[in-house]
Amino acid sequence: MLLIPAIDLKDGKCVRLRQGRMEDETVFSDDPVEVAQRWVGAGARRLHMVDLNGAFAGTPVNAAAIKAVAEAFPELPIQVGGGIRDEETVQTYLDAGVQYVIIGTKAVRAPHFVNDLCLEFPGHIIVGLDAKDGKVAIEGWSKLSHHSVIDMAQRFEQDGVEAIVFTDIGRDGMMSGVNVDSTVALAQAIHIPVIASGGITNIDDIRALCAVAEEGIMGAITGRAIYEGTLDLAAAQQLADQLCGNEAS
Repeated sequence: MLLIPAIDLKDGKCVRLRQGRMEDETVFSDDPVEVAQRWVGAGARRLHMVDLNGAFAGTPVNAAAIKAVAEAFPELPIQVGGGIRDEETVQTYLDAGVQYVIIGTKAVRAPHFVNDLCLEFPGHIIVGLDAKDGKVAIEGWSKLSHHSVIDMAQRFEQDGVEAIVFTDIGRDGMMSGVNVDSTVALAQAIHIPVIASGGITNIDDIRALCAVAEEGIMGAITGRAIYEGTLDLAAAQQLADQLCGNEAS
């Protein structure tokens, strides 16, 4: 199971939000490449980058910072989300060296868009499903849809997406522990990998996820915990390798 450090970008800086609220941010660095180097040095085998401004604006805002990281680490798989609403943006990111693009709001609003992307960019499309009480949230978590997480994930699996990033927005940035039960329920309902996100606080959360990794959980995104020091990334990845095996990135 991969431990995937999150680099969330707002106005070119690395920040963390609580429950997706743009006004509730903590700035950790103004140099995304330096932050990426820190996590690569700690053993990260994939990075998760989010254009927070883009998620709200509906178009990329921090693409230059993402491109800089991709150029600095050309062998490192990077997955990017936030404001990806058209094929041109996908192509631009892939050309810049990004390995995977994550479709969120538009996947829910226009599911056929995901099918089109999977046909045009096979092997590069991930869908991000952000949920509260089993329902999918959209537009930077500012709105709650009526769609079931599991129903949507099953549809996108049929379209050919590579994986589902599943975030419990009630726990994201709150340091309250990962929602293992909901993550497992989703993983059991589909056959493509699930990447857990939201609430990871310490090494106990990694143990809990490794205990159920065989259900289809291939990775876990971690943000605030590794920035604030309640989780040591290198130790966590080493433990994950021991407990649930070293999976390819």
